[in-house]
Formats: sequence, C-alpha cells, structure tokens
Amino acid sequence: MTNLTPTSEAIPISLIVGLGNPGPKYAGTRHNIGFEVVDQLSKRWAIPLREERRFQAEYGGGLGIKGQKLHLLKPLTYMNRSGQSIRAALDWLKLPPGAVLVIYDDMDLPVGRLRLRLSGSAGGHNGMKSIIAHLKTQEFCRLRIGIGAARKNTGADHAVVSHVLGSFSQAERQTMDEVVDVAVRSLEKSLTDGVEKAMSLYNGMEIGT
Repeated sequence: MTNLTPTSEAIPISLIVGLGNPGPKYAGTRHNIGFEVVDQLSKRWAIPLREERRFQAEYGGGLGIKGQKLHLLKPLTYMNRSGQSIRAALDWLKLPPGAVLVIYDDMDLPVGRLRLRLSGSAGGHNGMKSIIAHLKTQEFCRLRIGIGAARKNTGADHAVVSHVLGSFSQAERQTMDEVVDVAVRSLEKSLTDGVEKAMSLYNGMEIGT
C-alpha cells in the first residue's frame, strides 16, 4: 500500500492560527506571542476578529494579499486545549488539516529568531500537543517564535511556567516588536511565494542584533 503523506506545502494555507491564553492577565506574556502576530495580521489585512462561540475563539475571515480567502483564529480555550478550537474551525469551514499554519512560542529558540516549518512534532509544547492530537497529523505548517530558555535556578516545571507566563524585559520587548513585524512579512511571503521560499529567507535571520 502506498503511503500518501503529502507535505503541507501541497495544500494552500487558508487558516492562520495564533496560540495564547485569553484575558488581560496573559496579554504581553511570552506564551501569547502567537496572539500578537495574528492581531497584527488582522490590522494589516483589515480582517476584524470577533468572538465566535462555535469555535471557542476569536475569528475573522477575509481576503489575503493575493485576493485569496483567509481565516484568522485565536483559540480562547487556554493553551492546553487549543486543538479543540482548531478542529471545530476546520470542520465548520470544511478545510483539511494541511490548510493550517500555527504560530506559537518556542523556548528552544532565542529571542530574535523565528523558524518556519512544513511539519514536525510538538517539541514539548502543550498547545501543539493538543493540536496534533485533535488533527491526528503533524503535517501542517508552523511558525515558531523564539522566547528564550527558562532560567534553571528553580524547579524545572516551575521555571518553565514562570518563564512562558512572564513578560519580556524592556530590551526583549523592543526586539519582539520587530520580530512580530518580520513574522508578518514571512507569512506574507509564504502566501505569495510558498513556505519553502519564506523558510530560505527568514529562518536564518537574527532579529534585533
């Protein structure tokens, strides 16, 4: 039997998802950088976001820079249950998992770096674990945004939670504002020229250095 596992690049990106936690308590934290990028896309592409209860998310639909239909999503399920929101959106919109691109924070990358990929594992990220479980595949695009590693002067679990739910320093915040702009450009390049082209341009970039 032939194993048919096409890459996400074969399916046009239609649903761009930013991960984070809802509410003002978490605004501006490292874990919410995916939300920030989608908010910027919403402004840049004039696609308003509104709460959509059937998706348990903030959602907006509109036209992308090539005139294609695009959907923006910010799950309001809290990070660890992000997958159920995306699954509901895909089912309602009648889109395959390969049409998804997920934006999320990554402690394995330093601040000022981002990494586009066509597919891959969760890498220990609870939001991505939930998404892979609900979509039953790892074959969807993702944009990982570096937030730096947690300090190791306390218990490992506590250090990770404190880090991802903490705010950026003033210097980091300046860099992250630039990172969000670069992330938007990388996504626009992905839509116009393909993810692999965007990967070649942006994956090696060191922002704010």
